[in-house]
Amino acid sequence: MRSRAAAATLESAGFKQVYSLEGGIRAWKGLVAEKTPESGIAYFSPATKPEEMVALAWFLENGSRRFYAEVSRRLNEPDISDLYAELASAEERHQATLLDLYREFGGTPPNDGFPKSIISVENEDDVMEGGMRVSEALQWVQGKSTAAVLGLSLALETNSYDLYLTMERRLQDQPSSRVFRDLSGEEKQHLERLSSLLEERT
Repeated sequence: MRSRAAAATLESAGFKQVYSLEGGIRAWKGLVAEKTPESGIAYFSPATKPEEMVALAWFLENGSRRFYAEVSRRLNEPDISDLYAELASAEERHQATLLDLYREFGGTPPNDGFPKSIISVENEDDVMEGGMRVSEALQWVQGKSTAAVLGLSLALETNSYDLYLTMERRLQDQPSSRVFRDLSGEEKQHLERLSSLLEERT
């Protein structure tokens, strides 16, 4: 999470335990503090126009989908593996939702260059929610305990939840803001499930 103010946002949304990640993922004081992948919260700063926000969110959702799908394949615990498979599917649905939103902006389907034609993102094929590189996150989870993997995922989803709320605020009263509100609601559900499983293992 980006700040104590963001932590307060989660508390007001009904979360009982809220952890501040002010200073980035490396400031996380829980299970994933040691040598975590680099965080890149600033990935959202280049997006100012609604269509740029959509394109950037699509990049991040795509990376998270790849991460969750691979983690699902690696885990030996069926219930946890199934959860990660569901998270991967949810990110894919989010991508479809974002494409629909882009169509609303332009009145036509995205061109073949989408989202690269809309916004330039460093490491565009390797970035995910939280601004982490998919490759580094997958390398980090290698050999880690299930609780540590859940802890990292919880931090990622918390960041994503906060960022979608930020996008909603940026769009203010525009009809498209509802999409980011809905996406943040789904991220909150992911947080609740991950948090519940993490509590069982700590």
